[in-house]
Amino acid sequence: MKYGSYMGRFLEIDLTFNATKEIELDDQLIEEYVGGKGFGVKLYQDYIDDSVGPLSPDNVLFFLTGPLTGTFAPAMRSVVVTRSPLTGGWLDSYFGGYFGQAIKYAGYDGLIIKGKADHLSYLVIDNGKVEVKSGIKLKNLSTSETAARVKELHGGNYRVATIGPAGEELVKYSLISCENNRQAGRGGAGAVMGSKNLKAIAVKGDYLIEVADRSKFVEAVDKARQELDESADIDNFRENGTPSSIPFANEIGMLPACNYNKGQFSEAENLETEPQSELFWNRDLACSGCPIACGKIGRIRHGKYSGMLTDTVEYETLGLLGSNLGLGDIREVTKLANLCDELGLDTISAGGAIGFLIEAIDRNLYSDPELGSLDFGKAEAIREMIKLIAFRKGRTAGLLAEGVEEFSDKIVGGNKFAIHIKGLETPAWPPRGAPGMGLALMTADRGGCHQRSFPVSHEVGGLEWQGKKLERLSTDGKASLVVYQQNKLAALDTLVKCDFGTYGISEESYKLMLEAATDLELSGDNPWQELGSKIWDETRKINIMHGFDKEDDTLPARFMEEPLPDGPVEGHMITEEDREEMLTEYYRLRGWNSDGEVN
Repeated sequence: MKYGSYMGRFLEIDLTFNATKEIELDDQLIEEYVGGKGFGVKLYQDYIDDSVGPLSPDNVLFFLTGPLTGTFAPAMRSVVVTRSPLTGGWLDSYFGGYFGQAIKYAGYDGLIIKGKADHLSYLVIDNGKVEVKSGIKLKNLSTSETAARVKELHGGNYRVATIGPAGEELVKYSLISCENNRQAGRGGAGAVMGSKNLKAIAVKGDYLIEVADRSKFVEAVDKARQELDESADIDNFRENGTPSSIPFANEIGMLPACNYNKGQFSEAENLETEPQSELFWNRDLACSGCPIACGKIGRIRHGKYSGMLTDTVEYETLGLLGSNLGLGDIREVTKLANLCDELGLDTISAGGAIGFLIEAIDRNLYSDPELGSLDFGKAEAIREMIKLIAFRKGRTAGLLAEGVEEFSDKIVGGNKFAIHIKGLETPAWPPRGAPGMGLALMTADRGGCHQRSFPVSHEVGGLEWQGKKLERLSTDGKASLVVYQQNKLAALDTLVKCDFGTYGISEESYKLMLEAATDLELSGDNPWQELGSKIWDETRKINIMHGFDKEDDTLPARFMEEPLPDGPVEGHMITEEDREEMLTEYYRLRGWNSDGEVN
């Protein structure tokens, strides 16, 4: 049966044998898993088990779309799924831009990439035609240089996903760039692509995406767009972008500073919206079909790095490459962010890794004379460290390229200030002043991640949950909120939604758009919760297969053993009692046993 906006097939490419085949989507896959993250869960279980090493040819890289990708539904994205080389567990990493839409236009709902080419190569996919090209001349090119070179060779109407030098060097937090500063950034998908000797993928096509009921789809999309237009949160994203979170996080004591030692940064005002706007913002930048246009692109107009082209430096990057490294000069942070993008490094993990290294040096627990003046606030030395990591040059860079968890195991006492969860460096929302955020981070399915649940808006921002306001430092009600948010977002990631869109578009509108586009009806009294809960159970099973257990559902020692030294909740931390209380309730609500295993 053909369901409206689905293309009805995956393209499987085996690089080892230079072979391709098309795999038809069966009805059961569509009806049970919808798309995006849902497809990823099922395909992961079909292709990957614990014997498959993350950087082995047997690991599989999935580029997956959703049923609304490529339609004119607002704020839709795509996802990369694989086994993470950084954590060893489940990885789903999302990207915007136009690359996912191009996969649909080429006639596919997803790409399944297996094996390993015998030399550096790239893929060219034009509708149903697939070619493997030599990528030797692309070696060590930056992400933007690679995309430009591929388009120069094959035509500017291709959409290109590429890795930078960091991916070629198998840095375990290297990313996949999908043009226009849109990346599948977290967890090391770029290293998986590099391990396959795959430098880039160029895709184009001219297939049309049909919808099951066009008039109903137009009506549903109009409703969703109206909701976006009426949302104050969306207005803020359009006007100010995510840098507007800097003053909020700093005020409430949740902005990382100096390897998360503190929750406030004295130069935070230099990193927020206004300095960026004045320095370089020129015009809005939107992903395909998105009316939000959260990106702000331009050139630095004066001073150091004058003329450098850049997009918005997002909140997470400002937190990890800015305040967390003691840097309050927006030009320097912008330079670091662009350097990471070009070399193919996740800015969150890079900032976390370098912050850890600096503290280890400051504590006299690690030394390397080749690092020179590396310290908090030293932009030039930090910039050079990023380059060393990307090319794995030198002993320290080689160690740091493995991630904070592995590097900290080689330093006596390093685990006391290594900020990661399940191996994934933690984002810029340290939870010592928000226990619910702590629970969200410790239970996120890909490791330390704020995109699975964000209870801060309820704990500190004043939003009510189940008819009442939550007490900031209490654990009461936090587990039910986290479960609800995780289920909702996992379900909507089957579409695949943009996080920003959820601040305006209602669950009902997402349902109406899905049903009109596909003629697929979600069943149950609370379909998004039921779908999300099923998917969350499956990612949990995957992580258990890879050896994770309750002991991994925890927080870095810094958040549980060191009280906050500053801010409005100075002296607070999340205790082991808090952790146990929240996990017990969380597991109960999920229907898991007391060890966190799926029943």
